[in-house]
Amino acid sequence: MSSPVYVAGVGVITAIGNNVAEHLAAFQNYEAGMGDITLFNTRHKGILPVAEVKLDNETLAAMAGISPKLSRTKMLGLIAAREALNDAAIPDLSQLRTGFVSANTVGGMDKSEDFFVDFLADNNKGKLRNVFDHECGSITEIVADELGITDYLTTISTACSSSANAIFYGARLIRNDILDVVIAGGCDALAKFTLNGFNTLMILDKEYCRPFDDTREGLNLGEGAGYVVMVSDKVAKTLNKPLYCTLSGYNNSNDAYHQTASSPDGTGSYMAMQGALNKAGLQTTDISYINLHGTGTPNNDSAEGTAIKRLFEPNYPPMSSTKSFTGHTLGASGGVEAVFSVLSVKHGLIYPNLRFKTQMQELPFKPETEYLKYQPLKNVLSNSFGFGGNCTSLIFSAV
Repeated sequence: MSSPVYVAGVGVITAIGNNVAEHLAAFQNYEAGMGDITLFNTRHKGILPVAEVKLDNETLAAMAGISPKLSRTKMLGLIAAREALNDAAIPDLSQLRTGFVSANTVGGMDKSEDFFVDFLADNNKGKLRNVFDHECGSITEIVADELGITDYLTTISTACSSSANAIFYGARLIRNDILDVVIAGGCDALAKFTLNGFNTLMILDKEYCRPFDDTREGLNLGEGAGYVVMVSDKVAKTLNKPLYCTLSGYNNSNDAYHQTASSPDGTGSYMAMQGALNKAGLQTTDISYINLHGTGTPNNDSAEGTAIKRLFEPNYPPMSSTKSFTGHTLGASGGVEAVFSVLSVKHGLIYPNLRFKTQMQELPFKPETEYLKYQPLKNVLSNSFGFGGNCTSLIFSAV
């Protein structure tokens, strides 16, 4: 139960890159992924910016090696999960107990929307193959099939904390000697349903988002996928390449304050971070960098900031929101930002918080705005806070 869980491989695709190397280049060059909507027709085109993966479905499908008739969510998930698995380079994987724990919130909604355009106009039209895989679990199943994983698979959908929960659930499966290897993370594609839903909540910004800025007005939706490959101590000793880090701490807490809003005092955020520290046996002064949830909404940033002030005062580590690059990738965000956090530990990276100008009046700290390399980072905290008060924090630590 106390044995370490190692991260052996990572894979990611978002609006700023199609693989890990492209993401590192985008961070170094301060290149954000936001822009106009191009993937679907909507009245919000030209008004609400989003962070789309810069490939159409046909190109994505060719990269993934699957049919372009399948959901974009599956394509994104398969590309990132396969990169992570290839990166881990685990010998004799077929001889190990291997699981796939994947998260998403949108499922095959993009294909379901295509179906209903035709069906509502004429109920004799519309192809049912575009709705049979609407549910979130079908995304996991198809990706697992393509990866050849049959020992264990499950889907987690807890709003914006989904793939962070997938990662620490995968770690628990390893620590309890149920599995030897787990590919864990999440994926989500943009869809009209998601865009309209968040617009109804009035939390989308018509400009590029400004996380933790006093003038922030909302978030930009994004899409993508991020996965880590975690291995047991036994498997780690068989690998021929250096390990990235360990997943030393994790916690999920729920303050049940509201269906969508964070509690003003950040109770859930505080409990998640404190719980992860306790799990890892660390103090706040041991944290070298925080990858903020940092969506850019007035409520979220205030709640997260209040929790950080309560927990870390007076010693605040460097922190930033990478959503200023990728937008909010919803169910994928915890996995995407876990990959960024793993890379932070491995390469000593602190990412810039783009477009930050004015410090929040109620907070005594501000996010980092420069891209910093070769920093002595021992423990990186990654926050993912979702609707319904479902808050999760992960801690990645140097080996």
